[in-house]
Amino acid sequence: MVKSPTNQVDDLDKDGRPKRTGTIWTTSAHIITAVIGSGVLSLAWAIAQLGWIAGPSVMLMFALVNYYTASLLADCYRSGDPIHGKRNYTYMDAVRSNLGGLQVRICGLFQYVNLFGIGIGYTIATSISMMAIHRSNCFHKSGRKKACHTSSNTYMIMFGIIEIVLSQIPGLNQLWWLSIVASVMSFTYSTIGLALAVAKVAATGIVKGSLTGIPVGAITQTEKIWRSFQAIGDIAFSYSYSFILIEIQDTIKSPPPSEATAMKKANLISTLVTTSFYMLCGCMGYAAVGDLAPGNLLTGFAFYNPFWLLDIANIAVVVHLLGAYQVYCQPIFTFIEKLASTNFPESKFITKEIKIRIPGLRHYDCNVGLFRLVWRSCFVVTTTVIAMLVPLFNDVLGILGALIFWPLTVYFPIEMFIAQKKIEKWSSKWIFSRLLSVFCLFISIVAGVGSIVGVTLDLKALKPFKISY
Repeated sequence: MVKSPTNQVDDLDKDGRPKRTGTIWTTSAHIITAVIGSGVLSLAWAIAQLGWIAGPSVMLMFALVNYYTASLLADCYRSGDPIHGKRNYTYMDAVRSNLGGLQVRICGLFQYVNLFGIGIGYTIATSISMMAIHRSNCFHKSGRKKACHTSSNTYMIMFGIIEIVLSQIPGLNQLWWLSIVASVMSFTYSTIGLALAVAKVAATGIVKGSLTGIPVGAITQTEKIWRSFQAIGDIAFSYSYSFILIEIQDTIKSPPPSEATAMKKANLISTLVTTSFYMLCGCMGYAAVGDLAPGNLLTGFAFYNPFWLLDIANIAVVVHLLGAYQVYCQPIFTFIEKLASTNFPESKFITKEIKIRIPGLRHYDCNVGLFRLVWRSCFVVTTTVIAMLVPLFNDVLGILGALIFWPLTVYFPIEMFIAQKKIEKWSSKWIFSRLLSVFCLFISIVAGVGSIVGVTLDLKALKPFKISY
């Protein structure tokens, strides 16, 4: 939905693209919307696998690495001059300008496969929260006399239908309001989850958990190793957002200050806010439930009162994920539509847009592209069907975290930084950057192996399209 232009020149930047209106605060909202997502709900479980020492330490490590590489990436938005240089509109454009060649295709493969996977993960997470609302209300009405089972399929289909509608919004510039709403929702359910955990600790007077997490004996030595690896993948997923930062930076209005300066401030704000929430929610969730910490902090609590508060929290999760899905999937939408318009510039199906007047709003209209309608709807339907086939929340997060973390969060930002700044080989900066990249590659491999083992074990008992809670 966009405002009807009164002066088309005023609505365009110097390069002929729609004028950017983003600020540090709207940029922070986009980042927080992307970061504080379904990943926060699994952090108590992750800390339960690692314990009080390793859990928070790993979380802090990922926060520092992500902030450092995000700062490097901010300088890659423009090629050459940091204020007047050529803009790179997408993450892939930045890789193309600084590295080029085969690395562009490799980057695109990693980025878009992971964005597609996140769409699946968020569909699963939304259905879990919606089922939790049904179950808590059912327990309340029946006095816990009923099993209150429900299928996830209905809720995934509902989520998909809403996303088909939201997906017709052309781009991130028009989604600023949805990101702000989603950010508020993320704080809402994170705060409620934190409050419930604090209340349980206060009621029992006991801080549960141990220094090393779930002990061997409660689970086997092999399970301990695989679960610890998967927990690292879950934490990595909760911090993996670098691959959409260029697209978010492209919403910041023209300088002064430079987009890079504004982006670094937004990154700092977002990192401080999200890390504080992650630490509080993960640690307090573990303190409240201990080694039995659930994969989803809200839906796994052993108590369902006050049930209305849990309902509010889960509704907030749903609203947040509606917005986060769009923030993550818009780069895929834009890439395919740009590719289609470049290859078929004369096709009316691809280029034509139908203007729909909205009754009662004379100054606003809605442009619906035929290709956009068909392509984006097919994308949403595909993610929904796959989510219904394989609704394994924690396992999906672990695999995505492992797959995303090293190449998109660490490797490409570091390589672009070295190429752009012409860092001398074997200098202290060069050595530090290379060692960091190798260390993070090892972390990704470890997390990926643990998550794949987890998926393999869970698939043995899985019945597609017959999932209930």
